[in-house]
Amino acid sequence: MKKQSISANIVDVLDERIFPGTISIVDGRIFSITEDDEEYEHFIIPGFVDSHIHIESSMLVPSEFARLAVTHGTVAVVADAHEIANVLGIDGIKFMIENAKLSPMKFAFSAPPCVPATSFETSGANISSEDIETLFKDYPEIMFLGEMMNYPGVVNDDGEILRKIAIAKEHNKPIDGHAPGLSGAELEKYISAGISTDHECSTKGEALEKLGLGMKVLIREGSAAKNFSELIPLANKYPESIMFCSDDKHPDDLLAGHINDLVIRAIDNDIDIMNVLRIACVNPVKHYGLDVGLLQINDPADFLLVEDLEEFNIIQTVIDGNIVARKERTLLPYKKITAVNNFNVHPKRAREFFIEHRYTKSPVIEVLDGQLTTNRIEREIKTENHNLISDTENDILKIAVINRYENRNPELAFVKNFGLKKGAIASSVAHDSHNIVVVGVSEEDICSAVNMIIREKGGICAVCEEDGISEILPLPVAGLMSDKRYDTVAAKYSKLDALAKELGSELSAPFMTLSFMALLVIPEIKLSDKGLFDGNKFEFIT
Repeated sequence: MKKQSISANIVDVLDERIFPGTISIVDGRIFSITEDDEEYEHFIIPGFVDSHIHIESSMLVPSEFARLAVTHGTVAVVADAHEIANVLGIDGIKFMIENAKLSPMKFAFSAPPCVPATSFETSGANISSEDIETLFKDYPEIMFLGEMMNYPGVVNDDGEILRKIAIAKEHNKPIDGHAPGLSGAELEKYISAGISTDHECSTKGEALEKLGLGMKVLIREGSAAKNFSELIPLANKYPESIMFCSDDKHPDDLLAGHINDLVIRAIDNDIDIMNVLRIACVNPVKHYGLDVGLLQINDPADFLLVEDLEEFNIIQTVIDGNIVARKERTLLPYKKITAVNNFNVHPKRAREFFIEHRYTKSPVIEVLDGQLTTNRIEREIKTENHNLISDTENDILKIAVINRYENRNPELAFVKNFGLKKGAIASSVAHDSHNIVVVGVSEEDICSAVNMIIREKGGICAVCEEDGISEILPLPVAGLMSDKRYDTVAAKYSKLDALAKELGSELSAPFMTLSFMALLVIPEIKLSDKGLFDGNKFEFIT
């Protein structure tokens, strides 16, 4: 029997009180909480929970993600395994579950209902309703139905989609939502199907409508999509119905901070401390039924020892009574892994990225920095030798998506606001099907970047033959994640981010933005391996 104790000012969020006392721990669970009259300098608070994240976007496997996240006070994550499922199906989800077992962090994984996300793109796998049943039945780590991004399927009574929702209800599992801009009668029908959360609100009006209809709203602050500033004013009025999430967090951003940053910013925005901790710690545990402690007797001993309740400098992160991080230093060991992947495409030739000059005016994807949504605009396209080409003067660049699961010709289009003046950047992280996506100035650099990704069977890279730039971060795990230590991955990513900006991009996160250019379920216009797509009408653009 392992006994231990810790004394400090205890922040009981459930009863909304702070008192000096001692927590006694036996075999990793809270045995007793004793109030006293001592004066303590530090505070004990529940651990932070990310209520919706795709771990794959950190480019780290779960065990390595955990090594880093615990330094920021994260003790648990609600992890939607949608990304690796699109590449490897159930085998990919199994990899995530088994790798997560190498870490003491608490992981709740999803049964992803939208694999592939749409029929307008090529994924590496399919998750059927029978697979959803298997996941809920055989894997206790599967604790919710992942984000239901096929909202047209829900609204239009798609039989397979409704069956997946019904299975989740039969197993008493929460159902996550994904409905950017959905409103009115369609939103009401979507929610009435049993969908309980949404992390896609970008305006207060959208969030208020969803809150009014009973949804839980997740305030998202990731590497690309940033909605905190717009939505945080709602926190004091709706503290029971809001959670914090990062959704997609690249390694350099994760190195700097996680949910702890949102807690500090919320305090700076005059949100009541108890409301902040309810949002950051309590609500995800209650909503998803997580086995995560909330500083109650018999709870798992999961908590943080912090210096104060303003800066939240973390002295210790504790999970199941064990100190897993101390003063921004992880105490969890690095674990070697065996990579799994699904990559089957041959190298390309520059000629394959030419677009025959038949029309000079074309729909163009207009990128919005800090948002996943895009605008559709029409522009005259520059031509040269019967080829439609990038126009750096007007910031109209060529973009391509290349099927990575079988050999096909690239699909090509044009994009505005990437800002590259030369070179190309490419990635095999391309939501949701994770084909190869590339943006660049010349067909030669575009082709070189794509072939670098193909050679490594996954990664992100920057290429510029003129400047002698040829850098890649290999991602051998499903073409999404590295097998290296988090500091190595973050440093390499930071270098590539700087190179993209050196080539001219003024986007805050060029590679994260690039990864969403193939995300068809986010309006208004995107590109898949099958063609240019209208996300409002859910049809291809001729």
